Amino acid sequence: MDPTKPFVALIGGEGWAFELRATELQALRHGVDVLVRQHCAMAAQLMGEESITITHESPGLWVELRGTPVFWSLRFLLEPDTDRACEGAWSAQASPQLALVLQQLDCF
Repeated sequence: MDPTKPFVALIGGEGWAFELRATELQALRHGVDVLVRQHCAMAAQLMGEESITITHESPGLWVELRGTPVFWSLRFLLEPDTDRACEGAWSAQASPQLALVLQQLDCF
C-alpha cells in the first residue's frame, strides 16, 4: 500500500468498479467480517430455505448480507463525507470469495 496515493484498492462487481481509500477499505473489510461472523452464528438455527438479512453500519458505510444459511450475497453503500459515494453488490457466487479475500488482506 502506497500512503502517498489517495486510493489503495479497486473493488468491483458485475458492471461496476470503484476505488477506495485506505479507511474505506478498512471499514468495508470490518463490516463484511462482522456480517459473516453473525451469519455463521445464526446459520445453524435456520432451516435450509429460510432467508435472513443482516446489516452493519459504521460512519459512512452500510453493508448488508442477505440469503439462506448456504447462499448469501453482499451489498454496500459508501457515503463518505466527501463529494463522492458508491453503491455496489456481489452475487451469491462472488460474496463468499470477496469476504475471504478481504479477510486475508494484510495491509492494516
